[in-house]
Amino acid sequence: MSNSPKPGIYVAWKTVTYRSVLVALLGVALLVAAIMHLAFPQFTDSTVKAAGRLSTGLLERVAGLAPPIKGLSAAVSQQAHFTALDGTIRVRKGNGNSWINADYSVPLEKGDVVQTGAEGMAKIVFNDGTNYTVKQDSLIVIEENSANEQQQTNVAVAVTTGTVDLTTATYVQGSKSQVIVAGAKASLAPDSSAMVHNDPKADQHEILVKKGSTDVERNGEVVRLSNWEKVNFQNDSKTMERGKEIGPPTPIAPGNMMPVFINPGEKSKEVEFSWTPMANAAGYRLRISHNPYFSSLLLDRKVESPNVVVTGLAQGAYYWSIVSYDAGGKESVESEKNRFTIIARTNEKVEMSLDLDPFVQHGHVIEVTGKTEAGARVMVNGKEVPIVGDDGSFHYFTPPLPNGENLITVTAQNSKGGVNTRQEKVVLQ
Repeated sequence: MSNSPKPGIYVAWKTVTYRSVLVALLGVALLVAAIMHLAFPQFTDSTVKAAGRLSTGLLERVAGLAPPIKGLSAAVSQQAHFTALDGTIRVRKGNGNSWINADYSVPLEKGDVVQTGAEGMAKIVFNDGTNYTVKQDSLIVIEENSANEQQQTNVAVAVTTGTVDLTTATYVQGSKSQVIVAGAKASLAPDSSAMVHNDPKADQHEILVKKGSTDVERNGEVVRLSNWEKVNFQNDSKTMERGKEIGPPTPIAPGNMMPVFINPGEKSKEVEFSWTPMANAAGYRLRISHNPYFSSLLLDRKVESPNVVVTGLAQGAYYWSIVSYDAGGKESVESEKNRFTIIARTNEKVEMSLDLDPFVQHGHVIEVTGKTEAGARVMVNGKEVPIVGDDGSFHYFTPPLPNGENLITVTAQNSKGGVNTRQEKVVLQ
């Protein structure tokens, strides 16, 4: 057989990879750069610098698609949230002129105004853990709500009219939590609580510290307040008047969050209330309500002894508080509000529903929403959810959580003794 090739067209090729092409081009570029540098050193240096500036500019343009990096001291605006709403509450956004109805989904930012009606109460929680309970017929303005990259927070709220209770958390050193009343600025220490009252019509302005410490500054005067101390002033007053309030009794029974069982078939329960006796107290005033804001009262009774039996309480959730008063009728500050629930005793295992929506993260605050049975109570990490809707829906914002893994525990309990608990992990960075 002949070895001569047959007539036709033949194609020969050699495999060349992209890598080899790039290496070859790079080698040529380096060789050219070396020759240029030896022949024209000044021109080469200026060209390299220009190319460097060009590449840097291109990279900055690409990086510009993301928000610019702020310095350590740059403040970042934050949002506050409603955690409880009762009655008529309106919000006017800082960038608008119209009022809208308050809702759990409405974020509160710097410049926003919150107003409560005659039967309205609202609780607002900021990212630093400071919470405000805005009472009836009140109006507040969020003057500042920001944080820097060192996690230092700055919260300031002006009470234009009405009454608010506020509590600060354990925040980072260098943070500020301030409340402004008629030109006076109160700076609260961590883990402190205070009550602020502003009545422009009557020209009465008061700041009372219940726990912790607070520095109040007005017209260059600075007054430090501690437990149960207060200042009050009028607009024309040159100085603030300092005073001392009577501390309240401590509620004992029914204990906070404790169940009170009623026998099957009984329509109401007889409950004994007790509290610590107070020196120089001529009597005590007991108040009971179905809501934590005491906007409507089931009982308002004065008694002489530090205990009393109340009859006719049906199944359900109750809140109670106590004050003492002296011979002149002057009342102490109101005590903490204890919550108890009257539940029918049963030996049967009761099942109940509890559904959770996906958690929503707002910085270090987690928004928890879900639904359980109508009339049930809900706890999130041991904290009571203030308002549970008539259909069993609930809405809650946790206090600020630390970095790392956190466990969110949600527990629902109905009036029959049924309990359901759900737990989920969230990781914060």
